Amino acid sequence: MAESMSDVQRRIVSTKNTRQITTAMQMVQSSKLSQIQKAAVGYQDYVAKVKAVVMHLAKSHLLGDSSSDSQSKESKKTAYLVITSDRGMVGSYNSNVLREANAFIEQHNTDGEHMILAVGGTGADFYKKRGDNVAYEYRGVSDVPTFNEVREIVKTVTSMYDNDVFDELYVCYNHFVNRLVSRFRADKMLPVDSETLSNDSSEETETAPLTASYDMEPSEKEVLAVVLPQYSESLVFGAILDAKTSEHASSSNAMKSASDNATDLIGELELRYNRARQAAITTEITEITGGQEALNN
Repeated sequence: MAESMSDVQRRIVSTKNTRQITTAMQMVQSSKLSQIQKAAVGYQDYVAKVKAVVMHLAKSHLLGDSSSDSQSKESKKTAYLVITSDRGMVGSYNSNVLREANAFIEQHNTDGEHMILAVGGTGADFYKKRGDNVAYEYRGVSDVPTFNEVREIVKTVTSMYDNDVFDELYVCYNHFVNRLVSRFRADKMLPVDSETLSNDSSEETETAPLTASYDMEPSEKEVLAVVLPQYSESLVFGAILDAKTSEHASSSNAMKSASDNATDLIGELELRYNRARQAAITTEITEITGGQEALNN
């Protein structure tokens, strides 16, 4: 009985230590989530302004129609930029992204070539093991990424498109809704045309119709040559920023769940320990009483 009590006591101490770690990690992830949310708010304002200019150009019929391009090519080379985390302890974040991305690729890419552009070690390793064509991978995105930090990703992706490595790009990631909810998105990022803008799933596009409310100086074509690359870059970086926000929220929720489970387990172990201790005391009292009665007899 003493050995059993000792084992239970060791489990209590070990679980309490684990709870301290998960609680500390939850606090860290919550802090990172707050930081990246502040950064995302400012960036969303910038994206909205750039998008307004591009939408004006779409209204002016300066952007092409993807349908004509699709008819001119027998098959399209499609790239899927899949954003995952580099580490674990993020709950179901990675598994949800990969499951939904695979389903989208299978449904969307019925024929023609496709390749994977992986941002995050989890996704890169997953698709390599499956034997997919991983044409590009990037690891080590910081917890609160800046545009300068991920400029390499943006430049590489846009350069691959310009060099006809692929004909269209979809970005697959988890969109942050709130601390408890995230939704999978597969947004068409390239080419930027009228159809892409019409099918954009972001809130800005839904609330801002294609209206030509201002004039361009210099000419609209000159503005387009400058703004369109910025818009493409902003879409890719915005998706990475959004995905990283969702990752932090998922990690914070996972650590909170782990801490709560540890608390429940500690309660059960302490109850088991107290019962075992009470049983041991009762046994000792019974033995002492029995011995005393034997001496009296």
